[in-house]
Amino acid sequence: MTDLARRRPDATPPGPTAIRHDPPLAQPFEALFANLEELKFTDPGTLFHRCFGCGPNHEIGLRVRTFRAADGVLSPIIVPKRFEGPLDCAHGGIVATYLDEVLAGAAVCHSGRVHVTGELAVRYLKPTPIERALLGRARAIRETPKYLELQGTLEDLETGEVVATATGRFFPVPDAP
Repeated sequence: MTDLARRRPDATPPGPTAIRHDPPLAQPFEALFANLEELKFTDPGTLFHRCFGCGPNHEIGLRVRTFRAADGVLSPIIVPKRFEGPLDCAHGGIVATYLDEVLAGAAVCHSGRVHVTGELAVRYLKPTPIERALLGRARAIRETPKYLELQGTLEDLETGEVVATATGRFFPVPDAP
């Protein structure tokens, strides 16, 4: 498999079936996400509407969005400068939070139910750049009656380099969709 195919397995040229995303995605992500369905679980009145990680109405939140892909989910990510840690790099806690949210989106995609984090392990492979297009990718790897185990990556969209990986154990929220 070519590097491009690995990074963009779900990308197809936008056509008459392209999905209009609201709000629109940043330009670097338009083609890759053109035909992907966004998972919506943070609408007004829902449990996670004001979540720092995924809530669309959290004043200073990350607003992570996840989209159904062939093998889990993909997330368009650009880390704002305000989350800088070391010079020109994202703070490690923010990188962990992005990965946590991408894994949570994969849990919803896999099960149709909202989950919360029980365990999260992050491995930082390279400094995570700020103000640069990144691709979050995650999928379920094991399902038990009580929890899901998930794995994910955060990659530089242009180069395909993986900057961080994560695994997690997520538990379904009782009485949540």
